[in-house]
Amino acid sequence: MTHAEGTFSGIVGEILRRFCEQNGKEPPPAQVLAGLGDRILAVVRERGLPPPLHDDDQGTPGEMPEAVCAPLVAHVMSVLPEHDRVFLSVPLRQLIKACFHEEFKVCRDSFREPSPDGICRRQQLTRVRQRISGAHCIDCPYWTSLPREKHLRFLDTQWQPAGREELAAHRGIFLPEDFRRLRLWLFAAARAQDIGL
Repeated sequence: MTHAEGTFSGIVGEILRRFCEQNGKEPPPAQVLAGLGDRILAVVRERGLPPPLHDDDQGTPGEMPEAVCAPLVAHVMSVLPEHDRVFLSVPLRQLIKACFHEEFKVCRDSFREPSPDGICRRQQLTRVRQRISGAHCIDCPYWTSLPREKHLRFLDTQWQPAGREELAAHRGIFLPEDFRRLRLWLFAAARAQDIGL
């Protein structure tokens, strides 16, 4: 296993542990979480990552169809005890989709778009706890284009006033740095596929 592969599995383990903790669940043992990362990495190596965009290409947001995603999730989860599968299927599905979304350069702005009742669902802690990527989409270009401090300042400017205290108290859930590390790993790996990542 290369250093890069070990890093990928470690990041996946961090994300899964955090997801469990932010939902009040006891995480599986570290070796189980690392094993799930290894299994996702094996799927990545088998399927390959989407190619990086050319400089003049903006890309198009999209999503892996459920008919394609579900068997991959089932394969990755097959090593888990039955009692862990239902809960962990949520973050594992998001992780697999995060690996295979094609890149794009313009944010869809869903983290700051209010619904007809004036509330932005992506700025509500209860909803965001169920997302490995916090308020942002799993393929949001801000993960790779903005450094952490600039991203934090930007998020502050976009947040609804009524939720600012909650954002300040739960930044690690709304803007998780372990997920940024995953997106940066995928971004770099997509550009290095010709050398075996």
